[in-house]
Amino acid sequence: METKTDMSKPYIPLASAATDGWSKDDSATATCYCGAVQLSFPLQAPGLLSTFLCHCTDCRKITASTFSSIFSIRDTHLTHVRGQENLTAFAQTKTIASGNLMTNYFCKICGTLMYRIGSKGAHLLRIGTVDDFHLHETKLRPRREIWCKDRIGWLSPLEGAAQSEAARTVKDTPSL
Repeated sequence: METKTDMSKPYIPLASAATDGWSKDDSATATCYCGAVQLSFPLQAPGLLSTFLCHCTDCRKITASTFSSIFSIRDTHLTHVRGQENLTAFAQTKTIASGNLMTNYFCKICGTLMYRIGSKGAHLLRIGTVDDFHLHETKLRPRREIWCKDRIGWLSPLEGAAQSEAARTVKDTPSL
């Protein structure tokens, strides 16, 4: 008999070397795999902008996966709890559909992609870095899918999520 984890309250499993992740009604943490970098972010507007899945080829390549699950936070609302000095940046414009600069910030110890910064005043964080897995199912559940024209064929659309062939038609998604 399979037992399902109770996801109705904070659920912070042992999923990295860090053991100090937290969540409250209005904020939570995201931590890299080794625990050297930890961020704090809001769980509601005006700081929380959007939650979405991105199927663009850039996201697929940089995450080594078939899509990215992302939430965007206003630049002014993200806090580095620890480890900002452990981040290394890589920026480029070549593969970004808009042609705008996209800067990626990785933990230089374990390699976790903590966030990306585009040109619209937002940090793009990965839902998988959030310490409270309950939030993956609730407040951070993706509401949109973008770049669906690049979705891998064997992956079905996310039920209930708005669909967009590209990012430009999605009003509340910062420029990618």
